[in-house]
Amino acid sequence: MGKNARTCADCGCQLSQYNLEDRCAACSRDRRLHADLGPTIPAEVWIGLDVQSAIANWDFGFASRLIRERAGLRQDDMAFMTGLSQSFLSMLEAGNRRLTNLDKAARFLQGIGTPDALLAPPFREHPDPSVPAQVQYSGTGRESTRPAARDTPDLNDLAAEAAVQSLHFTDEIAKTNVSDVELEGLESTLTQIASDYVHAPLRRIFTDLVTTRDRLFALLTGRQPLGQTRELLLLAGTSCLLLAHASQNLGDEDAAIAQLQTAWTFAEQADHNDLRAWVKGTAALIAEWSTRRQTALDYTRQAIQLTPGGQTRIRIAAIEARAAARIGDRTAAMGALENLQRARDQSAAPDALTRFGGLLTFPEAKQEYYIGGTFALLGEHQRAEQHATTAIALYENGPKEHRSYGDEALARLDIVTARIMAGEIDGAGEQLQPILELPADRRIRQLGDAMQTVTRLLEEPRLARSPVAREIADATRGYQAIDTRTKALTP
Repeated sequence: MGKNARTCADCGCQLSQYNLEDRCAACSRDRRLHADLGPTIPAEVWIGLDVQSAIANWDFGFASRLIRERAGLRQDDMAFMTGLSQSFLSMLEAGNRRLTNLDKAARFLQGIGTPDALLAPPFREHPDPSVPAQVQYSGTGRESTRPAARDTPDLNDLAAEAAVQSLHFTDEIAKTNVSDVELEGLESTLTQIASDYVHAPLRRIFTDLVTTRDRLFALLTGRQPLGQTRELLLLAGTSCLLLAHASQNLGDEDAAIAQLQTAWTFAEQADHNDLRAWVKGTAALIAEWSTRRQTALDYTRQAIQLTPGGQTRIRIAAIEARAAARIGDRTAAMGALENLQRARDQSAAPDALTRFGGLLTFPEAKQEYYIGGTFALLGEHQRAEQHATTAIALYENGPKEHRSYGDEALARLDIVTARIMAGEIDGAGEQLQPILELPADRRIRQLGDAMQTVTRLLEEPRLARSPVAREIADATRGYQAIDTRTKALTP
């Protein structure tokens, strides 16, 4: 304690430099109460959040009016308590004067008995270091102290003080950097992107996704209530999931896997099984198109444990069926198709991701395309053509937001393959024409890989004497899908 420090005449605590009295605010208040010297402020007045906010913002005129009205006091009562003139107090409450002098501000706050938890640091009493003190939460991240009780405290005062502290704390944790309106807008943006994804060029989709993801990341670095944080985590994870699909469609498997790892982290942080299931299912899809086809089956079996039913379960069964067919496991493929049909027969409400629509759904057209693709990989080309034809008809006659140009083109290639295997070369050429006319920016990388398979079939020795086969092979040879090296994603 400094040599010029003053202490309270009653309790001995160190006095604030702005306290010109010989007693601290608590002791002065106690003396007035015991002697019935004047008006007092009921403890419940300090619980009001508007009162707390006015004091925290040093809006002493507004604070005076609120406190006085709720305590049932007159202006001259407040003037008596604070040492201010009644005329000055009147102008202060009317907003015509400001209380900027620290000495007068300290007198004002101490005179009305403001709880220490609500005081800014310059106005607080500081205890003698030799006197034990208890630390209390002030609601603002700062510590406040008070001298140890000299006698048994009044329980009503303790209850009022505890209520103030609780309200301060809830006020802190309720602070947010995002409004419900912005959250709804971000969800709407992702819904639009997911819907556009299946039929719009990838360049625009990718750019919009990155912009939306970056905004979500920025919000997550701020502060919001837990419910809003969980929703932001879901939206951010969904944006990364869509970016994983876009990266795969560009042929960049490493980028797709990195986006999935990020999406999985968000799913874990949000403890969100729907997002977990979609991430695992997409990981299986990427592995299926790579050389890690057994891994694809492992992912689908993990994913199936995370979703109870509906389109998500159908999707996982469809991916499993096609992945099993790629490694020649007909038993596993047919078992997965049976699971797909059982999931079809069940009715289930949309989950947290299928509600976005578009790419994050698994409509009947897509289901038929996957079933056809499974049979094509198993070499059962007649059945493959039946399902592929159904898929194309559903795409052509269904809503625009469900028409996936990539899946529709791949379904046509299954029909082309079936026609070539059956020796119907002319029919194969008719199905190839729409694929050859597809704009380059809509030719996903998987389409280029599938077209190479068709080219090899047309070059088989058994078709060497067919001029139509040679003509179609020439048209398919060198078919250019999206190439990331062409800077397709830059304006």
